[in-house]
This record gives sequence, structure tokens and C-alpha cells, in this order.
Amino acid sequence: SSSSRDEALRDRRAQILARGLPKQKPIEGVKQVVVFASGKGGVGKSTTAVNIALALAANDSAKEVGLLDVDIYGPSIPKMMNLRGNPELTPKNLMRPLKNYGIACMSMGFLIEETAPVVWRGLMVMSAVEKLLRQVDWGHLDYLVIDMPPGTGDVQLSVSQNIPIAGAVIISTPQDVALLDARKGAEMFRKVHVPVLGLVQNMSVFQCPKCKHETHIFGADGVRDLAKTLGLDILGDIPLHVNIRETCDSGQPVVISQPQSDAAKAYLKIATEIVRRLPVPPA
Repeated sequence: SSSSRDEALRDRRAQILARGLPKQKPIEGVKQVVVFASGKGGVGKSTTAVNIALALAANDSAKEVGLLDVDIYGPSIPKMMNLRGNPELTPKNLMRPLKNYGIACMSMGFLIEETAPVVWRGLMVMSAVEKLLRQVDWGHLDYLVIDMPPGTGDVQLSVSQNIPIAGAVIISTPQDVALLDARKGAEMFRKVHVPVLGLVQNMSVFQCPKCKHETHIFGADGVRDLAKTLGLDILGDIPLHVNIRETCDSGQPVVISQPQSDAAKAYLKIATEIVRRLPVPPA
């Protein structure tokens, strides 16, 4: 029958695709990798990744946390983590991450001039990603947080297929346009067998600093509805707050500079939820 023929064709295609995939190889010294992704740019993914990395360390001081920025065209981790300069090389010719607030950081932003545009084709981008994945001496990390570029392109696929990932976190605002792309991001990770730990609803509500009136600028509960549709959990809501933006812009993220604020507490809670959903790491 035509349906059994279609099924056989699908199986054959899956076999061919699986055969062409690179063998996943762990990053030396790293126990668990958590990727932060968004289908769309401008939804606060890097800000969330930075504050969650700091929150993971703040929640458990015994844990070592690293932060890898694989956004080749628009690296923002150096500014947010208040780091600049070139990484030193080890005797084995590996790059040593730069460190601030107890977090080891690596980014394309350390390897190029701050104002220089990266005008590269796909192959050069993939080569840079490979270097950031394989030629960095992380020491020993419990968690490596990876800040992905927006979208579902070569970089996301390459990272997902080259290293074992403990889980992915999808960031979105409640806006319909952002939700469409967030859904694509979640579906992409499912296709490459990366477990999606849940969604973060960012810029969920704006509270007027004067009268305390709350406004849902990007709509209310859009990410919650998407999570229900996809059968995923909501890890938490982060308000649209000027402090979050200002502290990241000044290189003093809110989790570090204002740990008692509602915004910092939201990140700390999400970090706890992430850890709860991660598989038990290898001993």
C-alpha cells in the first residue's frame, strides 16, 4: 500500500540522515551543557543566559559554572559580563576563558575588535564555532551555559549535533511574532533529540515605577499557551524592568548587583527549576 511505502521511505531517509550526523563528543571537563535559545532576536535571550549562569552559581556555591557565547555575528556576553581582552593560551594551545563574578566566559567578542563586524560565510562561522567548542580549556565545570544565536540555522544544528546537551531552554516574549519563532526553536531541538527543559516568558509584565500600574506590553500569557500546546513546562516569568536592562548594559547583571530585587529572585527561581529538570550528571 502507499502508506507502508511512505513509511519505508521515511525510515530509509532517517537512516541516511542518522549516518551522516557527526559523533557527539563531550567537552572535556564539562559535566552538563544547557543551551539558551530563541527563535527570534531581541527577546532578551543573552540577558537571561547571563543572569541564569550567575543564578546557578549563586544557588549552589559548590558548583562551577561557565558561559559560552556562540553568537558569532552579535556577541554580547563580553559587555554584559564586563570582560574585555584576548584569552591566554595554555601550553596545549587551548584558550583560557576570561573570568568575572566567578563565571568562566568565552566569546567571539574576545577574539575580534569590539566594533569590527564579522563578515563571514557559513563555513568560516562553523569553523569559529568548532574552535569555541573544542579549543577552550574550561577546567572542571558542573554547568556550561551556551548562549545560542537567534533562529534555527547552522550554528544551532552544529552545536546540537556535536556535543551532548543536557537540556535546552527557550526564551520568548508573549508577543505572537516571537511565539511563532519560539515554537520553531522547540521543534528543532526535538528533531535533533535535545530535551527541552521548558520555556521562559520574558518581558511578561511592565510595572510603572510611579503608580505601580501593571501593563502587559507584549500581551499576556502567550508563552503559557504555547507551552501547553507543546506539552512543555513554563520555568518562570521575568518582568520587563529597566533595572534588568541597565545592569546588563553596565556589566553588572541584576543577579549580582541587586540580589534582593524581584528580578534577581525570578532568575534564581528559574535556575532552581532548570537544575530540577536536568538528568543526574555523571559522577
